[in-house]
Amino acid sequence: VQLQASGGGLVVAGESLRLSCVVSGLNIEIYTMGWFRQAPGKEREFVATFTYRRKNRYYAESVKGRFTISRDTAKNAVYLQIDSAKPEDTAVYYCALGSRDTSYYSRHDYDYWGQGTLVTVSS
Repeated sequence: VQLQASGGGLVVAGESLRLSCVVSGLNIEIYTMGWFRQAPGKEREFVATFTYRRKNRYYAESVKGRFTISRDTAKNAVYLQIDSAKPEDTAVYYCALGSRDTSYYSRHDYDYWGQGTLVTVSS
Protein backbone atom coordinates (compact mmCIF):
# COMPACT_ATOMS: atom_id res chain seq x y z
CA VAL A 1 0.00 0.00 0.00
CA GLN A 2 1.34 3.42 -0.96
CA LEU A 3 0.01 6.91 -0.43
CA GLN A 4 1.66 9.57 -2.58
CA ALA A 5 0.97 13.13 -1.44
CA SER A 6 1.72 16.14 -3.59
CA GLY A 7 0.70 19.73 -4.23
CA GLY A 8 2.48 21.54 -1.42
CA GLY A 9 4.30 24.77 -2.00
CA LEU A 10 4.69 28.41 -1.02
CA VAL A 11 1.66 30.70 -1.09
CA VAL A 12 0.84 34.14 0.22
CA ALA A 13 -1.78 34.48 2.96
CA GLY A 14 -5.25 34.51 1.45
CA GLU A 15 -4.33 32.37 -1.53
CA SER A 16 -5.44 28.81 -2.30
CA LEU A 17 -3.71 25.49 -2.68
CA ARG A 18 -4.86 21.98 -3.52
CA LEU A 19 -3.16 18.93 -2.09
CA SER A 20 -3.53 15.51 -3.68
CA CYS A 21 -3.01 12.02 -2.36
CA VAL A 22 -3.05 9.07 -4.74
CA VAL A 23 -3.45 5.64 -3.18
CA SER A 24 -2.21 2.39 -4.66
CA GLY A 25 -2.80 -1.09 -3.32
CA LEU A 26 -6.18 -0.48 -1.68
CA ASN A 27 -9.54 0.77 -2.87
CA ILE A 28 -10.31 4.02 -1.02
CA GLU A 29 -14.06 3.41 -1.43
CA ILE A 30 -13.94 1.12 1.60
CA TYR A 31 -11.51 3.13 3.73
CA THR A 32 -11.65 6.36 5.66
CA MET A 33 -9.24 8.95 4.34
CA GLY A 34 -7.76 11.70 6.45
CA TRP A 35 -5.40 14.65 6.34
CA PHE A 36 -3.13 15.61 9.23
CA ARG A 37 -0.47 18.27 9.54
CA GLN A 38 2.61 18.85 11.61
CA ALA A 39 4.13 22.27 12.14
CA PRO A 40 7.74 22.66 13.29
CA GLY A 41 8.09 21.78 16.96
CA LYS A 42 4.47 20.66 17.27
CA GLU A 43 2.58 17.40 17.41
CA ARG A 44 0.89 16.01 14.32
CA GLU A 45 -2.74 17.18 14.36
CA PHE A 46 -5.96 16.20 12.69
CA VAL A 47 -7.14 18.40 9.82
CA ALA A 48 -9.95 16.65 7.95
CA THR A 49 -11.47 13.27 7.23
CA PHE A 50 -13.79 11.62 4.71
CA THR A 51 -15.53 8.56 6.13
CA TYR A 52 -16.17 5.75 3.70
CA ARG A 53 -19.49 4.30 4.92
CA ARG A 54 -21.59 7.41 5.46
CA LYS A 55 -19.37 9.62 3.30
CA ASN A 56 -19.24 12.27 6.03
CA ARG A 57 -16.66 15.03 6.16
CA TYR A 58 -15.27 16.34 9.44
CA TYR A 59 -12.84 19.17 10.01
CA ALA A 60 -10.69 20.62 12.74
CA GLU A 61 -12.17 23.84 14.07
CA SER A 62 -9.13 25.79 12.94
CA VAL A 63 -9.76 24.96 9.26
CA LYS A 64 -13.54 24.70 9.13
CA GLY A 65 -14.95 26.87 6.36
CA ARG A 66 -11.56 27.23 4.63
CA PHE A 67 -10.52 23.65 3.87
CA THR A 68 -12.46 21.07 1.87
CA ILE A 69 -11.72 17.37 1.68
CA SER A 70 -12.93 15.40 -1.32
CA ARG A 71 -12.20 12.14 -3.04
CA ASP A 72 -12.24 10.75 -6.56
CA THR A 73 -12.79 7.01 -6.47
CA ALA A 74 -12.08 6.67 -10.20
CA LYS A 75 -8.57 8.00 -9.56
CA ASN A 76 -8.34 6.40 -6.11
CA ALA A 77 -7.31 9.77 -4.75
CA VAL A 78 -8.24 12.17 -1.99
CA TYR A 79 -7.78 15.94 -2.08
CA LEU A 80 -7.52 18.82 0.36
CA GLN A 81 -8.50 22.21 -1.00
CA ILE A 82 -6.99 24.99 1.10
CA ASP A 83 -8.62 28.40 0.67
CA SER A 84 -7.93 31.65 2.49
CA ALA A 85 -4.62 30.23 3.65
CA LYS A 86 -3.12 31.63 6.85
CA PRO A 87 0.48 31.66 8.07
CA GLU A 88 -0.56 29.29 10.86
CA ASP A 89 -1.44 26.71 8.20
CA THR A 90 2.27 26.30 7.52
CA ALA A 91 3.11 22.64 8.11
CA VAL A 92 3.91 19.34 6.50
CA TYR A 93 0.61 17.80 5.45
CA TYR A 94 0.11 14.04 5.55
CA CYS A 95 -2.64 11.95 4.03
CA ALA A 96 -3.68 8.81 5.85
CA LEU A 97 -5.89 5.78 5.31
CA GLY A 98 -7.79 3.89 7.98
CA SER A 99 -10.33 1.11 8.31
CA ARG A 100 -12.47 2.75 11.03
CA ASP A 101 -15.61 4.60 10.10
CA THR A 102 -16.60 5.81 13.56
CA SER A 103 -13.24 6.92 14.93
CA TYR A 104 -11.07 9.20 12.88
CA TYR A 105 -9.66 12.16 14.83
CA SER A 106 -6.59 10.43 16.20
CA ARG A 107 -3.51 9.50 14.23
CA HIS A 108 -3.88 6.05 15.80
CA ASP A 109 -7.11 5.54 13.84
CA TYR A 110 -5.12 5.32 10.61
CA ASP A 111 -3.06 2.44 9.32
CA TYR A 112 -1.18 3.86 6.35
CA TRP A 113 0.47 7.22 5.78
CA GLY A 114 1.83 9.22 2.91
CA GLN A 115 5.24 10.84 2.98
CA GLY A 116 4.01 14.38 3.56
CA THR A 117 4.01 17.54 1.49
CA LEU A 118 5.16 20.92 2.79
CA VAL A 119 2.83 23.90 2.74
CA THR A 120 4.31 27.30 3.56
CA VAL A 121 2.08 30.34 3.90
CA SER A 122 3.80 33.71 4.02
CA SER A 123 2.20 36.78 5.57
